[in-house]
Amino acid sequence: MDPHRWRLDGQLALVTGGSAGIGRAIARELLGFGATVLIVARSGDALEAARDELAEEFPDGDVRAFIGDVADEEQRREVLDWVEDQGGGLHILVNNAGGNLSRAANDYTEDEWREIFEVNLFSAFELCRYAHPLLTRHASSCIVNVGSVSGLTHVRTGAPYGMSKAALHQMTRNLAAEWAEDGVRVNSVAPWYIRTRRTSGKLADPDYLDEVLLRTPMGRIGEPEEVAAAVAFLCLPAAGYITGECIAVDGGFLRYGF
Repeated sequence: MDPHRWRLDGQLALVTGGSAGIGRAIARELLGFGATVLIVARSGDALEAARDELAEEFPDGDVRAFIGDVADEEQRREVLDWVEDQGGGLHILVNNAGGNLSRAANDYTEDEWREIFEVNLFSAFELCRYAHPLLTRHASSCIVNVGSVSGLTHVRTGAPYGMSKAALHQMTRNLAAEWAEDGVRVNSVAPWYIRTRRTSGKLADPDYLDEVLLRTPMGRIGEPEEVAAAVAFLCLPAAGYITGECIAVDGGFLRYGF
């Protein structure tokens, strides 16, 4: 067995929304496989705390941070300029940044639902396009988009969130087909409820939690590290013949629906 198939040594990875939750877990996983990791987030304090924590956990690793809101056009360009300044192009892009405002369809203002699309979909599409010249500097590189089971079925998150994630999964398939000839693989993951700060409010309701667990064959809430493991696998050379796929990290939820 070639051990290099299961390592990311010498590879540069950019993770958006990397200061907390799933994003920070992804950064940690990629560092563990030997990648140099660049994390981006809006909150400077949270970003610095995440970088310090990861640097302490991986004293021989290399993690760098940049404050930026990828939902903002100018700041997206600044992020990619920063990546380019690292030299050597880019091997891995993980579009993890996202957000939601859950309410009934008729209760959204136009600005509210458009903002959900800006954060979850348009920012990822633009980052993919901006990163393409950097990714194609290498014979093989990859993009992983963090989608959601809400893009595959109804999960009471609000229509715009599900719509934006469905479009993200379709974007994944389209770019995978279009960019395969460039050596860029494009895949996605679709988490169900994962134990993060963002989900803690809803899961604190015992009745709602019982409902969620009843619809989850494995009978528990997922952990950020379990999403991160799926993302890291898709980045590894061992996954080099996988593109255009979506891995559900959902404890079997999609077999039931909600």
